[in-house]
Amino acid sequence: MEHYYVNKIAQANGDHEVHTDSCSHKPDTVNALYLGVFENCANAVKEAKKYYSKSNGCYYCCKACHTS
Repeated sequence: MEHYYVNKIAQANGDHEVHTDSCSHKPDTVNALYLGVFENCANAVKEAKKYYSKSNGCYYCCKACHTS
């Protein structure tokens, strides 16, 4: 189980990236929306899409949920 966050600031392509608490690419606290504790990134991305329809897993910490 991991704590997940979504970046409030979209990437250049419009994606809001989902990160684990331990990710070195996690946004600063002010730009991170806490999503909760999940068993996997798929559930975290699903939760993030409630806030930002164009959410995506981080390439580094949520690679299984990252799409190009």
